[in-house]
Amino acid sequence: MKILFVSDQFFDANNGMTISARRFAEVLRKHGHEVKPLCTATSEQSEYPLETFHVPVFDKLITEQGMKFAKWNDVETIRKAVQWADIVHMYVPFALTNVTTKQCIELGKPFTMAFHVQPENISSSIHLGEAKGINDFIYWLFKKWNYKYATHIHCPSRMIANQLEEHGYKAKIHVISNGIDPDFVYRKIPKTKELEPYFNILMVGRYSIEKRQDTIIEAVGLSKYKDRIQLILAGQGPREEYLREKGSKLPVKPIMKFFTKPDLLDVIAMCDLYVHASYAEIEAMSCMEAFAGGLVPIIASSPISATPQFALCPESLFPVDDAQALADRIDWWIEHEDYRKQMEHEYAQSAKKYSLDACTTQMEEMFQEAIDDFEKQKALGR
Repeated sequence: MKILFVSDQFFDANNGMTISARRFAEVLRKHGHEVKPLCTATSEQSEYPLETFHVPVFDKLITEQGMKFAKWNDVETIRKAVQWADIVHMYVPFALTNVTTKQCIELGKPFTMAFHVQPENISSSIHLGEAKGINDFIYWLFKKWNYKYATHIHCPSRMIANQLEEHGYKAKIHVISNGIDPDFVYRKIPKTKELEPYFNILMVGRYSIEKRQDTIIEAVGLSKYKDRIQLILAGQGPREEYLREKGSKLPVKPIMKFFTKPDLLDVIAMCDLYVHASYAEIEAMSCMEAFAGGLVPIIASSPISATPQFALCPESLFPVDDAQALADRIDWWIEHEDYRKQMEHEYAQSAKKYSLDACTTQMEEMFQEAIDDFEKQKALGR
Protein backbone atom coordinates (compact mmCIF):
# COMPACT_ATOMS: atom_id res chain seq x y z
CA MET A 1 0.00 0.00 0.00
CA LYS A 2 0.94 3.63 -0.55
CA ILE A 3 -0.04 5.27 2.74
CA LEU A 4 -0.14 9.02 3.28
CA PHE A 5 0.07 10.22 6.89
CA VAL A 6 -1.48 13.66 7.31
CA SER A 7 -0.49 15.55 10.44
CA ASP A 8 0.35 19.18 11.14
CA GLN A 9 3.63 17.95 12.57
CA PHE A 10 5.50 14.71 12.04
CA PHE A 11 9.22 15.33 12.42
CA ASP A 12 9.18 16.92 15.90
CA ALA A 13 9.30 13.98 18.32
CA ASN A 14 8.10 16.05 21.29
CA ASN A 15 4.65 14.59 21.94
CA GLY A 16 3.07 11.14 22.08
CA MET A 17 1.00 11.48 18.92
CA THR A 18 3.95 12.45 16.73
CA ILE A 19 6.18 9.77 18.22
CA SER A 20 3.45 7.19 17.62
CA ALA A 21 2.96 8.29 14.00
CA ARG A 22 6.67 8.03 13.30
CA ARG A 23 6.88 4.59 14.87
CA PHE A 24 3.89 3.30 12.90
CA ALA A 25 5.44 4.68 9.70
CA GLU A 26 8.72 2.94 10.42
CA VAL A 27 7.13 -0.45 11.05
CA LEU A 28 4.74 -0.12 8.09
CA ARG A 29 7.78 0.41 5.87
CA LYS A 30 9.39 -2.71 7.35
CA HIS A 31 6.17 -4.54 6.43
CA GLY A 32 6.71 -3.53 2.80
CA HIS A 33 4.47 -0.47 2.48
CA GLU A 34 5.36 2.99 1.26
CA VAL A 35 4.62 5.71 3.80
CA LYS A 36 4.97 9.44 3.19
CA PRO A 37 4.01 12.35 5.47
CA LEU A 38 2.06 15.47 4.53
CA CYS A 39 3.09 17.91 7.25
CA THR A 40 5.10 20.97 8.20
CA ALA A 41 8.54 20.20 6.85
CA THR A 42 11.40 21.27 4.64
CA SER A 43 11.78 19.90 1.14
CA GLU A 44 14.73 17.84 2.43
CA GLN A 45 12.50 16.18 5.04
CA SER A 46 9.40 15.45 3.00
CA GLU A 47 8.29 15.12 -0.60
CA TYR A 48 5.14 17.03 0.41
CA PRO A 49 6.34 19.86 2.67
CA LEU A 50 4.01 22.50 4.08
CA GLU A 51 4.90 25.78 5.75
CA THR A 52 4.07 26.46 9.38
CA PHE A 53 1.01 28.57 10.13
CA HIS A 54 1.57 30.97 13.02
CA VAL A 55 -1.53 31.74 15.07
CA PRO A 56 -1.67 35.37 16.20
CA VAL A 57 -1.80 35.85 20.01
CA PHE A 58 -1.79 32.10 20.75
CA ASP A 59 1.41 31.16 18.90
CA LYS A 60 3.60 31.13 22.04
CA LEU A 61 1.16 28.90 23.94
CA ILE A 62 0.86 26.50 21.00
CA THR A 63 4.64 26.25 20.71
CA GLU A 64 5.04 25.68 24.45
CA GLN A 65 2.58 22.80 24.19
CA GLY A 66 4.89 21.19 21.63
CA MET A 67 2.45 21.79 18.78
CA LYS A 68 2.43 23.55 15.43
CA PHE A 69 -0.09 23.99 12.62
CA ALA A 70 0.50 23.56 8.91
CA LYS A 71 -0.61 26.06 6.28
CA TRP A 72 -3.60 24.42 4.69
CA ASN A 73 -3.92 26.71 1.66
CA ASP A 74 -1.18 24.93 -0.33
CA VAL A 75 -3.81 22.94 -2.22
CA GLU A 76 -1.37 22.01 -4.99
CA THR A 77 0.93 20.13 -2.57
CA ILE A 78 -2.01 18.56 -0.72
CA ARG A 79 -3.60 17.41 -3.97
CA LYS A 80 -0.33 15.97 -5.24
CA ALA A 81 0.13 13.99 -2.02
CA VAL A 82 -3.43 12.62 -2.09
CA GLN A 83 -3.07 11.58 -5.75
CA TRP A 84 0.00 9.51 -4.85
CA ALA A 85 -1.70 7.53 -2.07
CA ASP A 86 -3.76 4.34 -1.99
CA ILE A 87 -5.07 5.32 1.45
CA VAL A 88 -4.86 8.58 3.40
CA HIS A 89 -4.70 8.52 7.22
CA MET A 90 -5.30 11.78 9.08
CA TYR A 91 -4.11 12.35 12.63
CA VAL A 92 -5.53 15.66 13.92
CA PRO A 93 -8.93 17.36 13.55
CA PHE A 94 -7.74 20.73 12.34
CA ALA A 95 -7.76 22.72 9.08
CA LEU A 96 -5.19 20.59 7.24
CA THR A 97 -7.36 17.50 7.74
CA ASN A 98 -10.47 19.37 6.57
CA VAL A 99 -8.82 20.48 3.32
CA THR A 100 -7.18 17.07 2.74
CA THR A 101 -10.49 15.27 3.32
CA LYS A 102 -12.19 17.38 0.66
CA GLN A 103 -9.36 16.58 -1.75
CA CYS A 104 -9.75 12.86 -1.01
CA ILE A 105 -13.47 13.07 -1.79
CA GLU A 106 -12.88 15.07 -4.97
CA LEU A 107 -10.13 12.75 -6.22
CA GLY A 108 -11.88 9.54 -5.18
CA LYS A 109 -9.36 8.35 -2.59
CA PRO A 110 -10.21 6.30 0.53
CA PHE A 111 -9.22 7.78 3.86
CA THR A 112 -9.27 7.06 7.58
CA MET A 113 -8.94 9.33 10.60
CA ALA A 114 -7.43 8.97 14.06
CA PHE A 115 -8.65 10.50 17.31
CA HIS A 116 -5.56 11.67 19.20
CA VAL A 117 -6.59 15.14 20.39
CA GLN A 118 -8.78 14.93 23.48
CA PRO A 119 -10.98 18.03 23.94
CA GLU A 120 -9.60 18.38 27.46
CA ASN A 121 -6.13 18.89 25.97
CA ILE A 122 -7.47 22.11 24.45
CA SER A 123 -9.82 23.29 27.18
CA SER A 124 -7.22 22.75 29.92
CA SER A 125 -4.93 25.22 28.19
CA ILE A 126 -7.48 27.95 28.95
CA HIS A 127 -8.22 26.58 32.45
CA LEU A 128 -11.58 25.06 31.46
CA GLY A 129 -10.53 21.42 31.34
CA GLU A 130 -13.33 20.28 33.64
CA ALA A 131 -16.07 22.33 31.97
CA LYS A 132 -18.24 19.58 30.48
CA GLY A 133 -20.18 21.97 28.25
CA ILE A 134 -17.00 23.29 26.67
CA ASN A 135 -15.63 19.80 26.08
CA ASP A 136 -18.94 18.59 24.63
CA PHE A 137 -18.85 21.54 22.24
CA ILE A 138 -15.32 20.64 21.11
CA TYR A 139 -16.42 17.04 20.45
CA TRP A 140 -19.29 18.43 18.36
CA LEU A 141 -16.99 20.85 16.53
CA PHE A 142 -14.48 18.11 15.69
CA LYS A 143 -17.29 15.93 14.36
CA LYS A 144 -18.91 18.69 12.31
CA TRP A 145 -15.63 19.88 10.82
CA ASN A 146 -13.93 16.57 10.12
CA TYR A 147 -15.11 13.29 11.61
CA LYS A 148 -18.55 13.37 9.97
CA TYR A 149 -16.76 12.52 6.72
CA ALA A 150 -14.94 9.48 8.17
CA THR A 151 -16.12 5.90 7.78
CA HIS A 152 -13.27 4.45 9.86
CA ILE A 153 -11.72 6.04 12.96
CA HIS A 154 -8.68 4.79 14.89
CA CYS A 155 -8.96 5.21 18.67
CA PRO A 156 -5.98 4.26 20.87
CA SER A 157 -8.23 3.12 23.75
CA ARG A 158 -11.73 1.86 24.53
CA MET A 159 -12.22 4.86 26.83
CA ILE A 160 -11.92 7.41 24.01
CA ALA A 161 -13.94 5.14 21.68
CA ASN A 162 -16.75 5.22 24.24
CA GLN A 163 -16.52 9.02 24.33
CA LEU A 164 -16.94 9.21 20.55
CA GLU A 165 -19.94 6.88 20.62
CA GLU A 166 -21.52 8.92 23.43
CA HIS A 167 -21.02 12.08 21.38
CA GLY A 168 -22.72 10.68 18.30
CA TYR A 169 -19.78 9.75 16.07
CA LYS A 170 -21.12 7.32 13.46
CA ALA A 171 -18.00 5.84 11.83
CA LYS A 172 -16.71 2.35 12.51
CA ILE A 173 -14.29 2.69 15.42
CA HIS A 174 -11.11 0.61 15.56
CA VAL A 175 -9.60 0.39 19.05
CA ILE A 176 -5.88 -0.10 18.43
CA SER A 177 -3.17 0.76 20.93
CA ASN A 178 -0.38 3.05 19.79
CA GLY A 179 1.92 0.22 20.81
CA ILE A 180 5.14 0.05 22.79
CA ASP A 181 8.50 0.55 21.12
CA PRO A 182 10.44 -2.76 21.38
CA ASP A 183 13.39 -0.89 22.94
CA PHE A 184 11.37 -0.50 26.15
CA VAL A 185 11.97 -3.80 27.95
CA TYR A 186 12.69 -4.78 31.55
CA ARG A 187 16.13 -3.43 32.35
CA LYS A 188 18.00 -2.25 35.44
CA ILE A 189 21.31 -0.40 35.57
CA PRO A 190 23.27 1.11 38.50
CA LYS A 191 22.09 4.55 39.54
CA THR A 192 24.24 7.60 38.86
CA LYS A 193 25.83 9.40 41.81
CA GLU A 194 23.07 12.00 41.50
CA LEU A 195 20.30 9.42 41.89
CA GLU A 196 22.01 6.75 44.02
CA PRO A 197 21.14 8.19 47.47
CA TYR A 198 17.42 8.43 46.71
CA PHE A 199 14.22 6.56 45.99
CA ASN A 200 13.59 7.84 42.48
CA ILE A 201 10.07 8.53 41.18
CA LEU A 202 9.49 9.33 37.52
CA MET A 203 6.71 10.92 35.50
CA VAL A 204 6.98 11.61 31.78
CA GLY A 205 4.65 14.14 30.22
CA ARG A 206 4.15 17.64 28.84
CA TYR A 207 4.14 20.35 31.51
CA SER A 208 0.47 21.23 31.09
CA ILE A 209 -2.49 21.51 33.42
CA GLU A 210 -4.19 18.20 32.59
CA LYS A 211 -1.00 16.22 33.32
CA ARG A 212 -1.21 17.20 37.00
CA GLN A 213 2.51 17.12 37.87
CA ASP A 214 1.64 19.54 40.69
CA THR A 215 -0.32 16.74 42.39
CA ILE A 216 2.81 14.59 42.42
CA ILE A 217 4.89 17.42 43.90
CA GLU A 218 2.30 17.90 46.65
CA ALA A 219 2.20 14.14 47.31
CA VAL A 220 5.98 13.90 47.67
CA GLY A 221 5.80 16.78 50.16
CA LEU A 222 3.22 14.78 52.17
CA SER A 223 5.19 11.54 52.10
CA LYS A 224 6.80 10.15 55.25
CA TYR A 225 9.89 9.65 53.13
CA LYS A 226 10.04 13.06 51.44
CA ASP A 227 13.66 13.58 52.54
CA ARG A 228 14.80 10.57 50.52
CA ILE A 229 12.65 10.94 47.38
CA GLN A 230 14.08 12.32 44.15
CA LEU A 231 11.26 13.26 41.79
CA ILE A 232 12.04 13.33 38.07
CA LEU A 233 9.57 15.17 35.85
CA ALA A 234 10.59 14.43 32.28
CA GLY A 235 9.10 16.81 29.72
CA GLN A 236 8.69 20.41 28.65
CA GLY A 237 5.81 22.85 28.39
CA PRO A 238 4.15 26.06 29.52
CA ARG A 239 3.89 25.17 33.22
CA GLU A 240 7.63 24.67 33.72
CA GLU A 241 8.21 27.83 35.76
CA TYR A 242 5.18 27.15 37.97
CA LEU A 243 6.25 23.54 38.59
CA ARG A 244 9.84 24.51 39.33
CA GLU A 245 8.67 27.04 41.91
CA LYS A 246 6.33 24.51 43.50
CA GLY A 247 9.03 21.82 43.50
CA SER A 248 11.61 24.13 45.08
CA LYS A 249 9.80 23.71 48.40
CA LEU A 250 10.59 19.97 48.53
CA PRO A 251 13.61 18.77 50.55
CA VAL A 252 15.04 17.36 47.31
CA LYS A 253 14.36 19.58 44.31
CA PRO A 254 12.79 17.77 41.34
CA ILE A 255 14.84 17.12 38.23
CA MET A 256 12.98 18.70 35.32
CA LYS A 257 14.17 18.32 31.74
CA PHE A 258 13.35 16.81 28.36
CA PHE A 259 15.11 13.48 27.82
CA THR A 260 16.07 12.00 24.48
CA LYS A 261 14.96 8.41 23.98
CA PRO A 262 18.37 6.86 24.89
CA ASP A 263 18.55 8.96 28.06
CA LEU A 264 14.94 8.15 28.95
CA LEU A 265 15.65 4.43 28.62
CA ASP A 266 18.46 4.84 31.15
CA VAL A 267 16.34 6.95 33.51
CA ILE A 268 13.61 4.29 33.52
CA ALA A 269 16.25 1.64 34.23
CA MET A 270 17.49 3.61 37.26
CA CYS A 271 14.16 4.69 38.78
CA ASP A 272 12.14 2.89 41.45
CA LEU A 273 8.54 3.92 40.76
CA TYR A 274 6.45 5.64 38.09
CA VAL A 275 3.51 7.99 38.75
CA HIS A 276 0.98 9.01 36.10
CA ALA A 277 -1.22 11.72 37.57
CA SER A 278 -3.04 12.96 34.43
CA TYR A 279 -6.67 14.00 34.63
CA ALA A 280 -7.26 13.42 30.89
CA GLU A 281 -5.41 10.86 28.79
CA ILE A 282 -6.29 9.00 25.59
CA GLU A 283 -3.80 6.22 26.29
CA ALA A 284 -0.53 7.42 27.92
CA MET A 285 2.27 5.93 25.89
CA SER A 286 4.80 7.22 28.43
CA CYS A 287 3.21 5.17 31.21
CA MET A 288 3.18 2.09 28.97
CA GLU A 289 6.87 2.52 28.18
CA ALA A 290 7.67 2.93 31.86
CA PHE A 291 6.01 -0.28 33.01
CA ALA A 292 7.38 -2.13 29.96
CA GLY A 293 10.79 -1.04 31.25
CA GLY A 294 10.13 -2.49 34.68
CA LEU A 295 8.64 0.37 36.68
CA VAL A 296 5.56 -0.21 38.80
CA PRO A 297 3.08 2.60 38.04
CA ILE A 298 0.73 4.52 40.31
CA ILE A 299 -2.04 5.87 38.09
CA ALA A 300 -4.66 8.55 38.65
CA SER A 301 -8.13 7.07 38.40
CA SER A 302 -10.09 9.52 36.23
CA PRO A 303 -13.20 8.81 34.12
CA ILE A 304 -11.66 10.58 31.13
CA SER A 305 -8.28 8.84 31.32
CA ALA A 306 -7.62 5.49 29.67
CA THR A 307 -4.47 4.88 31.72
CA PRO A 308 -6.19 3.13 34.70
CA GLN A 309 -6.79 0.14 32.39
CA PHE A 310 -3.13 -0.79 32.85
CA ALA A 311 -3.28 -1.17 36.66
CA LEU A 312 -2.69 -4.75 37.79
CA CYS A 313 -3.44 -4.19 41.48
CA PRO A 314 -5.38 -1.68 43.66
CA GLU A 315 -2.14 -0.22 44.97
CA SER A 316 -1.42 1.07 41.46
CA LEU A 317 -4.42 3.42 41.51
CA PHE A 318 -5.27 6.60 43.40
CA PRO A 319 -8.18 9.09 43.11
CA VAL A 320 -7.27 11.80 40.63
CA ASP A 321 -6.10 15.09 42.21
CA ASP A 322 -5.89 13.51 45.70
CA ALA A 323 -2.33 14.28 46.78
CA GLN A 324 -2.71 12.63 50.21
CA ALA A 325 -3.96 9.39 48.66
CA LEU A 326 -1.03 9.45 46.23
CA ALA A 327 1.39 10.07 49.11
CA ASP A 328 -0.06 7.06 50.92
CA ARG A 329 0.41 4.91 47.79
CA ILE A 330 4.02 6.08 47.38
CA ASP A 331 4.75 5.27 51.01
CA TRP A 332 3.13 1.84 50.64
CA TRP A 333 5.31 0.91 47.69
CA ILE A 334 8.45 2.16 49.45
CA GLU A 335 7.59 -0.03 52.44
CA HIS A 336 6.80 -3.13 50.34
CA GLU A 337 9.98 -3.46 48.33
CA ASP A 338 9.75 -7.22 47.77
CA TYR A 339 6.24 -6.95 46.34
CA ARG A 340 7.29 -3.98 44.22
CA LYS A 341 10.13 -5.99 42.69
CA GLN A 342 7.76 -8.87 41.99
CA MET A 343 5.26 -6.54 40.32
CA GLU A 344 7.98 -4.97 38.18
CA HIS A 345 8.22 -8.26 36.29
CA GLU A 346 4.44 -8.68 36.10
CA TYR A 347 4.02 -5.20 34.63
CA ALA A 348 6.82 -5.78 32.12
CA GLN A 349 5.16 -9.04 31.08
CA SER A 350 1.76 -7.33 30.69
CA ALA A 351 3.32 -4.84 28.27
CA LYS A 352 3.97 -7.56 25.70
CA LYS A 353 0.32 -7.56 24.58
CA TYR A 354 0.85 -3.99 23.31
CA SER A 355 3.76 -4.77 20.99
CA LEU A 356 4.25 -2.17 18.27
CA ASP A 357 4.47 -4.80 15.55
CA ALA A 358 1.11 -6.36 16.50
CA CYS A 359 -0.55 -2.93 16.70
CA THR A 360 0.84 -2.02 13.28
CA THR A 361 -0.70 -5.20 11.83
CA GLN A 362 -4.07 -4.08 13.20
CA MET A 363 -3.58 -0.69 11.54
CA GLU A 364 -2.86 -2.43 8.23
CA GLU A 365 -6.10 -4.37 8.60
CA MET A 366 -8.02 -1.14 9.20
CA PHE A 367 -6.49 0.47 6.11
CA GLN A 368 -7.34 -2.56 3.95
CA GLU A 369 -10.89 -2.65 5.28
CA ALA A 370 -11.32 1.06 4.49
CA ILE A 371 -10.03 0.49 0.94
CA ASP A 372 -12.32 -2.53 0.45
CA ASP A 373 -15.36 -0.61 1.76
CA PHE A 374 -14.54 2.30 -0.51
CA GLU A 375 -14.30 0.06 -3.57
CA LYS A 376 -17.61 -1.62 -2.70
CA GLN A 377 -19.34 1.74 -2.42
CA LYS A 378 -17.79 2.89 -5.68
CA ALA A 379 -19.01 -0.27 -7.42
CA LEU A 380 -22.51 0.51 -6.17
CA GLY A 381 -22.23 4.01 -7.63
CA ARG A 382 -22.31 5.76 -4.26
